[in-house]
Amino acid sequence: MSGRPQQNSACLIVQGPDRPGLVAAVSALIARNGANISTLDQVSDNADGGNFFQRVVFQHPELTTALSKIEADLESTLTPLGMQWQLTDQSVPKRVAILASTSDHCLLELLWRHRRGEMNISIPMVISNHTNTAEDVRSFGIPFFHVPSQGPDKSEAEAQILELLRGKVDFIVLARYMQILSAEFLDEVGVPVINIHHSFLPAFIGAAPYRRAKERGVKLIGATSHYVTKDLDEGPIIEQDVTRVDHSMDAAALQIRGALVERAVLSRAVEWHAEDRVIRHGNQTIVFS
Repeated sequence: MSGRPQQNSACLIVQGPDRPGLVAAVSALIARNGANISTLDQVSDNADGGNFFQRVVFQHPELTTALSKIEADLESTLTPLGMQWQLTDQSVPKRVAILASTSDHCLLELLWRHRRGEMNISIPMVISNHTNTAEDVRSFGIPFFHVPSQGPDKSEAEAQILELLRGKVDFIVLARYMQILSAEFLDEVGVPVINIHHSFLPAFIGAAPYRRAKERGVKLIGATSHYVTKDLDEGPIIEQDVTRVDHSMDAAALQIRGALVERAVLSRAVEWHAEDRVIRHGNQTIVFS
């Protein structure tokens, strides 16, 4: 995989009820529009009346002018079959806003990988309820905005964040943003939100999870990245990973090891979402990684 924009390349996502001939129909549609398939992945959760999921990447020498014709063909061909589809121009990086708090490991990992061209994204802004990361963020040439969020009423802070985001982002990443987003905010923002947290849930809910994990003598620690929904930490999972720990590590060492996993898991989730490799289906995901 490459994070760099792919000129004259498009990605088609198809999902819906499985039936014979879907792969042939999609392939024929792309061919008759003068495009060439470079990647094709699909899966059915039950070949006998189940659900079909497909990701196709194709190239067209004049993609910009051809997109509207391809979209019209998709509408007339796939929509009558009950299929949902999404077509994106891979030369256009997705715009992602990052929300962070005091912990900087996930934030800096994303900024570093973005600067190295490893992700097909642009980062128009970083928003934080603290100022300790402002200088680091600006050193990457990324605008930094401080929006304090204190007390039980987060409505004013959320309104400020919405004003900053409106019309400027395609998705949002919570890089250890230690604030709970309201259902009203999620409805209003209108774009996917990706979160990262340790994988101790639900065993060690709340503060100091690594200290309590040490007290319990855990042998594995990990991280989970998922889409944010109105149900706290219960959205569709995009990626997870674990690493082994042992009795010689104190809580601080566990937290350092856990931060490494968090960075890797969140980076993969952001990369896959940016490349349209993730299909949401109910509270699950299909990830063509």
